[in-house]
Amino acid sequence: MSDAPLILCADDDPDILALLALRLEGAGFRVVQAVDGEQALALARELRPSIAVLDVMMPRLMGVDVLKALRADPSTRDLRVILVSARAQQSDIESGLAAGADAYLAKPFQASDLIGVVRGFLDS
Repeated sequence: MSDAPLILCADDDPDILALLALRLEGAGFRVVQAVDGEQALALARELRPSIAVLDVMMPRLMGVDVLKALRADPSTRDLRVILVSARAQQSDIESGLAAGADAYLAKPFQASDLIGVVRGFLDS
């Protein structure tokens, strides 16, 4: 599994973070976890994951701010980013996609939906 794609998961809710990691690891991916936006940005720059799954509402740096920083950095500009949030209104989704997200999943979502999006990005 050491050559499996690395997925960065960032969420300030430890239960959601643990569930994301469990499901993604169960699907054969390696997972690194971040508990806030600053940690997520640092890990993305250091480890260069295949995909980042970012909660929109996080302490220290919001997910959209992490996304904007990733897009502004030439070394992480092409990182696939999936935003996840309980904010599920169409305007929230459009805002996240306009900020540069590759996908937006509204909580609660099925783990199979996330895994499907991840696999779709890795296959493209």
